[in-house]
Amino acid sequence: MNINLKKHYNELLFLPLGGAREIGMNLNLYHYKGKWLMVDLGAGFADDYFPGVDMIVPDISFLKDKVQDLLGIVLTHAHEDHIGAVQYLWEELRCPIYTTPFTSSFLKLRLAETSFAKKVKIHELQESSTFKLDPFEIEMVPITHSTPEMQGLVIRTDLGNVFHTGDWKFDPDPIVGKATDFARLKKYGDEGILALVGDSTNVFNQQPSGSEGELRESLIELIGSCKKMVVVATFASNVARIETILEAAKRANRVVALAGRSLWRIAEAARQSGYLKDAPEFINQDSIRDIPREKLLVIATGCQGEPLAATTKMAFDSHNFIRLNRGDNVIFSSKIIPGNDKKIFRVFNQFVHMGVEVFTEKDHFVHVSGHPSSVELKQMYELIRPQVSVPVHGELVHMHEHARLAKIWGVPSAIQVENGVLSRLAPGEPENIAVVPSGYLGVDGNYLLSGNSGVMKMRRKLAKDGIVLVFIITDQDGIALRAPIIKAPGVLDAKEDDLVIREIEDEIDYVFEQHYKSTSKKKHISDDTLSNLARQATRRILREEIGKVPVIDVHIERLK
Repeated sequence: MNINLKKHYNELLFLPLGGAREIGMNLNLYHYKGKWLMVDLGAGFADDYFPGVDMIVPDISFLKDKVQDLLGIVLTHAHEDHIGAVQYLWEELRCPIYTTPFTSSFLKLRLAETSFAKKVKIHELQESSTFKLDPFEIEMVPITHSTPEMQGLVIRTDLGNVFHTGDWKFDPDPIVGKATDFARLKKYGDEGILALVGDSTNVFNQQPSGSEGELRESLIELIGSCKKMVVVATFASNVARIETILEAAKRANRVVALAGRSLWRIAEAARQSGYLKDAPEFINQDSIRDIPREKLLVIATGCQGEPLAATTKMAFDSHNFIRLNRGDNVIFSSKIIPGNDKKIFRVFNQFVHMGVEVFTEKDHFVHVSGHPSSVELKQMYELIRPQVSVPVHGELVHMHEHARLAKIWGVPSAIQVENGVLSRLAPGEPENIAVVPSGYLGVDGNYLLSGNSGVMKMRRKLAKDGIVLVFIITDQDGIALRAPIIKAPGVLDAKEDDLVIREIEDEIDYVFEQHYKSTSKKKHISDDTLSNLARQATRRILREEIGKVPVIDVHIERLK
């Protein structure tokens, strides 16, 4: 839908392009007086709609003709679902970035892999900083989370103030950073908050999300009880969890190795920013074989079953340096994110098949969420007292429940948005006013591909139905010189389905012969004609014999 933004020049608008119908891939936009402010630019995990792709990023085509009015990107913290798309999309935006030193350090390590790293202007701001990007004034608000320097945002305009929570929880005993300042949050409520744009991830949990401090004692006890090698899989950017695992390793007198490039990046960024000060030197993976197995603890990426991550490689015995034996232990210190269930349980089952002991959040106290439960959400609303609730960062069921609860808690209005839904926050009653282009792009090597692209459509077709390859050898006039060659990987077995393959060959020979009879042999027969005849014959036999039609690819080779 085309929208004339000039008509909304003096209105405060909100637009999510990611994170408002999934957990992850957060991208939020604010518009006022012709200018745009972006909060976060994250990546997400791909599903079966993007075969061969591990990561997806938001489709930002809506901004293509608006980049000159984009004031900047404010990054709330260093989690992949909030900064992971910067390295893939910044060249299309080319605007300054504002964030804290730790997030900046981590981002720079990621950008170092790009050709444009030196062009990116990153403004490093201390926690609690206030800065102005006219017509917006932004105040950063430290709130506890599982990674350092998480900053909520108070976004001030002359139409009202927005409190953008980012990811948060109320942790009375955080491992990293200070506990949240409740008096400060109440002060914002006293000042007046028009809208709270907030995290919905953990809304169905009716108990407090738990403290990293409490979890530390549990992990120390669990790791201390393990007799053989220990692997702990967690999110690389969860610095608080890394601190806890390091303390548990110290208590158990174990040497620590890191498995996964993103973990090394996070460790380096943390040390550059003053975190992990007392952490030991991590051993390189190629030195692991020199350490007695009962003295080794490996912190690994891949807690969501990502195919190329370290933990998954260990499960399928394809890791270059680490081999797990019967009786070894793998602790998944993470949440099973909806949508990743199949991949994760595939890894769980493989470890069990190997005789490895597996510990997960389902059966042991090995994880606490970094997101607020309904108890903490209610407390936040009591402090902030917004006029409008705008749930984001969740699937539709999470955001719907968040909006429902906000009204119960006394918020006068709640609007339910989705990716691509443009909402007016002020003036007047908040409402959804338009739908703009949005969607997902798969990170496929050096390319970004839409789910509707020809490549992705073909991959889904191949994954579902397979492919049949037909090779035709002809003379220069198009007369077949031998029987066609049929290859059907994933569709027909060369031995078991030999009769079907021969039937296809015979059918192609027959339709060619009929075509030759109907035309002069002296007339040149085109490749297109031969391909269409072979494809139709192959399709006809496959539909009759196996009841499905895979991709059929015909190759014509003309001999001189």
